[in-house]
Amino acid sequence: MLRLNPGWLDYTLLALYFVVVLGIGVVARRAVGTSADFLLAGRSLPAWVTGLAFVAANLGATEIIGMAANGAEYGVATVHYYWIGAVPAMVFLGIVMMPFYYRSKVRSVPEFLRLRFGNYTHVLNAVVFAVASVLIAGVNLYALAIVLNALLGWPEFLGIVVSAAVVLVYIGFGGLGSAIYGEVLQFFVILAGLIPLAIVAVRSVGGFSALADRVTASALGEEGLHAWQGTGVGDVTNPIGANWVSIVLGLGFVLSFGYWTTNFAEIQRALSAKDRSASQRTPLIAAFPKILIPAVTIIPGLVALIAIPNFGNDAAGGLEYNDAIPALIGQLLPEGVLGIALTGLFASFMAGVAANVSSLNTVVTYDLLQPYLAKGRSDRYYLNAGRWVTAGGVVIAIFTALLAADFNNIMTYLQSLFGIFNAPIFATFILGMFWKRTSGWGGFAGLLSGVLAGALVFVLAEAGAVDFGSGIATSFYQAGAAFLVDVVITVAVSLATAKPEPERLAGIVYGVPGADGVVPTLRQPKERVWYRKPVLLGGLALALTVVLNIVFA
Repeated sequence: MLRLNPGWLDYTLLALYFVVVLGIGVVARRAVGTSADFLLAGRSLPAWVTGLAFVAANLGATEIIGMAANGAEYGVATVHYYWIGAVPAMVFLGIVMMPFYYRSKVRSVPEFLRLRFGNYTHVLNAVVFAVASVLIAGVNLYALAIVLNALLGWPEFLGIVVSAAVVLVYIGFGGLGSAIYGEVLQFFVILAGLIPLAIVAVRSVGGFSALADRVTASALGEEGLHAWQGTGVGDVTNPIGANWVSIVLGLGFVLSFGYWTTNFAEIQRALSAKDRSASQRTPLIAAFPKILIPAVTIIPGLVALIAIPNFGNDAAGGLEYNDAIPALIGQLLPEGVLGIALTGLFASFMAGVAANVSSLNTVVTYDLLQPYLAKGRSDRYYLNAGRWVTAGGVVIAIFTALLAADFNNIMTYLQSLFGIFNAPIFATFILGMFWKRTSGWGGFAGLLSGVLAGALVFVLAEAGAVDFGSGIATSFYQAGAAFLVDVVITVAVSLATAKPEPERLAGIVYGVPGADGVVPTLRQPKERVWYRKPVLLGGLALALTVVLNIVFA
């Protein structure tokens, strides 16, 4: 049984963190006077704040616990989730898609679909996003419950409830502004906790050379140290069980672009920026720390695999892959440093839950209540509704956390959710932004069919009817099926139905001028300061990922 033994100093550091986070909520509450303040943070934040919040919102429990679990189970190939499955899509979002989002003045991603396709697609996307948000928030709550069980011996359900209560208080006070400033703090706290752990973990096994030798001698073998080795088509021997085509297309294109370019939990941070330039730079700034995060997630996972007996072997009574980070924290860190690491874990979990809850309340309030279920109410009504939705979302997430408990590796579960919910939305968005012929019924039918296709592959894989080699590989094929079905159905239905009205395309489809006469293109606005140029920032991020892929091939 995994147990940590923190001292009074560790508990003091943890308590201090909670006081500061709750204080941010109280202070942020003073700036909340309207529903826009609560749900959109007034769209007044600088790029460096929204950029750090963007990466911190993703740096939640699923990232820390899940990627360490993947590091132990699949080895260095886990870097694909960062260098193939994140950075290129973040660059695409910043350079190509944020100008469409920002100039349309939408308050959410589903609202963009209302402008482009109409009410049916709008409602479908809002409902799909709401369901996905509470499921993903539940994953983060479950991961935090794992740590509370290790820290205090609390039953997992009690840990889930207490964790949810803390998040509810500080998001309920200050809304999105509270979440974003909390995420900036959490970003630094997370790194302060994970960097010492990674350093001590590597030293505990004799350095990088000894780590490599022992990983090679483990069940992962030599290929556990390489990202691309053993991924040839028809000759797959890499631990992830996927060839390079499924990695590049399934993860690098469908899953990655589907998540980073349409997931409102992330995009909401960019939409809260003070102007278009800041909104474009938000994901580009976030890309640079994202590139380096594997050093503090995957490496501890590898150390746990070789340093902890029977790790990941349930049949032999070993710890689960999800326990990699908590187990190393308990074994390797002294009092004080242990408290910093635990605080970093709590920060990551709260950031993940807060990101999903703060986006959920915006979508439910602005995309379901205001246009359909409660039209024409006062702004005070929508402000209060946002707070009630926050509370309701947290309560539902408590129960969805119990679903995550059934998975040995929560990252595999999370990627399955992305394959169902995000991959088809990306197909709908790309066709809607760049193909003028895409009709409202085409967008609706394609999105619904894609979601159902992704869910079908997931159910078949869970039932054992199909086998793609591993949970990760399954999520790649699942996303691919959802994307392709969405594209085929959208194109077919669009060609069989009436063309969209020209006014529906104005200003939000590539090459179609808006009411102000501006034609949306991929041409970038001029920036007087070189380090604010989106194309330059994106190019540097992509170049760095290419170099790292070559080094770790």
